[in-house]
This record gives sequence, structure tokens and C-alpha cells, in this order.
Amino acid sequence: MIRKPRKGACAAALAVLLAGCGGEDGIDPKDAAQVARGEPLYHRHCASCHGAQLEGQPDWRQRRADGRLPAPPHDASGHTWHHPNELLVNITRDGMVPPWAPEGYASDMPAFARVLSDDEIRATLAYIQSTWPAEVWAARAQMAQQRR
Repeated sequence: MIRKPRKGACAAALAVLLAGCGGEDGIDPKDAAQVARGEPLYHRHCASCHGAQLEGQPDWRQRRADGRLPAPPHDASGHTWHHPNELLVNITRDGMVPPWAPEGYASDMPAFARVLSDDEIRATLAYIQSTWPAEVWAARAQMAQQRR
């Protein structure tokens, strides 16, 4: 007897598969060469704030006395994975400024447009994303589905 898979199980499996298919936006955490290019870029330009293990700064959800938030983690414990790739590229390239942040928002996140090419930014993001577990990819796929 052939059993039909449950509809929800098929949708979940498809979401995970689609989330794992990188490259349509130039960021592919399954591309070993791109990840290898991104890792040293992350350590050179990002780790001083976001941590060598992508752990972020302590108390990253608590505003400091100057009103700014510490650098968040880029691992699964943070919120980076909640954002679409296009936004992540734009924030990395331009900094936390409008339209990527509210008017008047103060942030220590610098703009990397004069430091990193768009390809280098995508490679850095591929490295970050290569560390995320399957649960994060399933949640990202579900969030992407909801945005459509």
C-alpha cells in the first residue's frame, strides 16, 4: 500500500529544500568557495563587534547609556536570520540608516560600501548563513512564504 504524505509534511519538506537552495540573490551558504571567501572577511571586518564566534556583544538587546544597541549575534541566537538577504546586503553596504532603519536611528553599524564590494558582502553573508542550523532555515522559509 502506498501512503500519501501528509500535506503539512510535504510543505515543510519543500520549505526546507527551497531555503537550502541559495544563489538566486548571490548568497549561497552551500557554496564552499563563497563561504571560504567570506570567512576571513567576516573575521577582518565584523568579528570585532559581532564576535569571533558570531555571538554578538553582551546584553545586545539592552540599550546602552548612549541609546545605541550593542552589536547583535549573527548565529542562530540572534535576529539576523529573520531578515531577507536583500535587507542584510543593504544594511551591510549602507549602514543602519534610512530606509533600512527609522529616521534618526543611532547605530554603531558602519557602512561598508567603500570597504567591501557587493560580492564580498554576499560572501560574508554566505559565511554567516553557513553556520545556521536546519531549524533556522525552516523558519526563514516560512517567513519568506508569509512575505509573498
